[in-house]
Amino acid sequence: MQMSDSKEIAAPPAEVYAALLNPEVLKVCVPGAQEVNGSVEEGFEASVTQKVGPVKATFKGQVTLSDLIENEKLTISGEGKGGAAGFAKGGAVVSLAPSETGTLLSYEVEAKVGGKLAQLGSRIIDGFAKKMADQFFVNLQTHLAPEAAEAEGDAGEGEEKKGWFKKITGN
Repeated sequence: MQMSDSKEIAAPPAEVYAALLNPEVLKVCVPGAQEVNGSVEEGFEASVTQKVGPVKATFKGQVTLSDLIENEKLTISGEGKGGAAGFAKGGAVVSLAPSETGTLLSYEVEAKVGGKLAQLGSRIIDGFAKKMADQFFVNLQTHLAPEAAEAEGDAGEGEEKKGWFKKITGN
């Protein structure tokens, strides 16, 4: 599976870069993370529980960071095993660039899954991976700039309520 995207984060590149290297921040931001321990130099150990389609598993694995260019770029490589559910391994190249609102974070991911997960099919796996990535960035934004995330959420809620009301009343 391959995936790439860009996200705006309302924080300066140095703050976003530091957050991506901090195990406590990663634990808060990675959906389903039970624990994230370690250091940039030695790598991180993580335990993440997720449900993908009908398969629910706790993945335990290692994550290493390399090609670190402070406040600009890093490469993440990892591998996790989920028992009977299978395994996942892959990597991502993350680039940071200053933008008008803070930081433009771009990433390119390449991953492989095996076991029961692989049997679910690429549509389910790709959709799940996109959802996980989106949730990670929402969590990162909320952690780094809660006021920006709240403003975004409020705008979205208003539009949703208006649409719902309009459907019922026709106004």
